[in-house]
Amino acid sequence: MHLGHYLRLLHTAQCDLAGGLRAVADGHADDADILHLCHKLAGQCDAHAEQLAPHADRYAEEAGDAPDALHSDIFGGPRSGGLGLLRDLQDLYVMAAEVDIVWTLVGQAAQGVRDEELFSVVTACEGETAMQMKWLRTRLKQAAPQALIVA
Repeated sequence: MHLGHYLRLLHTAQCDLAGGLRAVADGHADDADILHLCHKLAGQCDAHAEQLAPHADRYAEEAGDAPDALHSDIFGGPRSGGLGLLRDLQDLYVMAAEVDIVWTLVGQAAQGVRDEELFSVVTACEGETAMQMKWLRTRLKQAAPQALIVA
């Protein structure tokens, strides 16, 4: 069974997203909404990873060795300026999209193995991830005209 691999992937992706959100918050601290909301969303990611950890540990024994390059790095660190903010938000959106699709896949597997406890975690966390993506998309739309039109 490979569910353990995807649980580890999801755990790592949540931790990376939390770190990326904090880096963007601190790198763009002059934007109050970025500072406060990114820190709030990072806290949600931390909580997701914490809720997921026992399930990842439980399924790890059955997973065996992980395939090479199961995880990829997307975010390289915060950039400066309006265009930098746009790229940072875009990177965060891609990271959140990875988390979102892996929640979906893990949810399907949880149903397949009839793990109601894991499915309950997926259901709760998947909804918050969807809201994170909506906020990121909205903030990208807000930042795009200024960053792409005004030099």
